[in-house]
Amino acid sequence: MEEQHFFVTLDRIAGESGLTVAFTPKDLKEIKIYATEVYRPGIFLAGYYQYFDHLRIQIIGLTEFSYLNELDETSRRTHLEKLFSFQPPAVVLTRGLTPLPEMLEFARKYGVALLLSNEMTSPLMGSMITTLNTELAPRITRHGVLVEVYGEGILITGDSGVGKSETAIELVKRGHRLIADDAVELRRVSSKRIMGSSPENIRHFIELRGIGIINVARLFGIGAVKNSVEVESVIELEPWDRTKNYDRTGLESQTTDILGVQVPNMVIPVMPGRNLAVIIETAAMNNRAKEMGYNAAKELLRQLGLQNDVL
Repeated sequence: MEEQHFFVTLDRIAGESGLTVAFTPKDLKEIKIYATEVYRPGIFLAGYYQYFDHLRIQIIGLTEFSYLNELDETSRRTHLEKLFSFQPPAVVLTRGLTPLPEMLEFARKYGVALLLSNEMTSPLMGSMITTLNTELAPRITRHGVLVEVYGEGILITGDSGVGKSETAIELVKRGHRLIADDAVELRRVSSKRIMGSSPENIRHFIELRGIGIINVARLFGIGAVKNSVEVESVIELEPWDRTKNYDRTGLESQTTDILGVQVPNMVIPVMPGRNLAVIIETAAMNNRAKEMGYNAAKELLRQLGLQNDVL
């Protein structure tokens, strides 16, 4: 399968980080960012040009700016022209610094956006990296429903018609929130975190067989929806199979792989009379208790004197 290359436009980064434009060769919406990291080119401006990643946004803070001011004009022009000649997507000056005349000259010459920020350098870099990691994260789309129950993101999966959307509506009526129905976009924002959201064109909509399409935000209020949430567990709904042995103790922790991250997973059988919304609420609270170090099944076995059998 061919590797996908995601990008975010510079106007999104500028908007998120409060950047202003000193110069841009074209609309910021037309400038694409592909790298998740930013770079402070101090060693580059000192004359070491190896291993320079021209795809990264370049951040010039007070240290780099002061160093440039201490150089003679010839050396300063040489290093700045070299920097801009690599045509990074943008060069950002922090702390309200005023661009040097050479910066504006070479930005125009090589068509590089020159942006300004009043923020301190380190907080700005942290904010930009967070945005880039989210926007450029590896992603997949899964069929299912994503809800937030007691603050925990739960991805409900299962065959079409098993009752995922109906369960989600019941959860919404009980005060929980819908993130996505039918198509759930999952992004790996770190080595241990998966964020889930809805494609923008179907956000807040849900399909109920026999009723049709409804807008959850309009019917239940804006507090019934949320744009994204961390996926902390996966619940698979399946029709009850009397020949299958379902987990009855919760001692064995099952996981499912999502983009290389292991997410807790459980299978819940569906049959008439089972209140799936209440079961999922209980599963969410129990998963949170396990995260906090409490396991009810292990406590019961200890009380029965059987703890050695499960160690």
